[in-house]
Amino acid sequence: MYKGLVAYSIIPVVLFALFFAALQTDETLDMDKYSIQGLDLSYNSHIDAPIEDVLVVSDFNSPNLGKTFIGFKEALAFKESRGNYFTVNTLGYLGKYQFGRSTLKLIGIYNTSQFLNNPQLQEKAFIANTARNKWVLRRDIKRFVGKTIDGVLVTESGILAAAHLAGPGSVKKYLRSYGAIGFADAYGTTVRTYMRKFSGYDTTFIEANKKAKASLL
Repeated sequence: MYKGLVAYSIIPVVLFALFFAALQTDETLDMDKYSIQGLDLSYNSHIDAPIEDVLVVSDFNSPNLGKTFIGFKEALAFKESRGNYFTVNTLGYLGKYQFGRSTLKLIGIYNTSQFLNNPQLQEKAFIANTARNKWVLRRDIKRFVGKTIDGVLVTESGILAAAHLAGPGSVKKYLRSYGAIGFADAYGTTVRTYMRKFSGYDTTFIEANKKAKASLL
């Protein structure tokens, strides 16, 4: 009886030993097969393409874009729509940057269906609208940047972000009244909120342009 028990107890041990032996190999791993020597690798993050053609996915798990212009537009897009090109909010604002139809007309876009389904056009629209806002607010940028209004340091990027939210006219009133005349959108977001949240980005890339238009041509 005991001999039988011993025999049965040995079987699993033998099977395990055979299985483990089958996994072993005498072949030595050749690390040269995995060498990167001689490969043309590039770690340069410089972007040569036009900025409006760079369709950056709004993923804040990606490397930090910092206070660059791309960082500015992607942070603003994330706040507006979480970076979704194809969304329409409850008030009818469209796309990644949540444009209203009247604003799109100002920069030469009349087909909202085409706009909503074309990420490249949305990027061009953002550039054009920001350039137009910078022209409208050029004197206010020169006058108020560096001052503190309602506890917020005024910067060019903060002004341009607020203009995207409220329109340049509302930003003019806010600045020239030193914060006494405010603005809040339908969701309660204010000019001051955007001035503070988007402060200090590098927006020198944008050139003021009264007649800026967005086109795929």
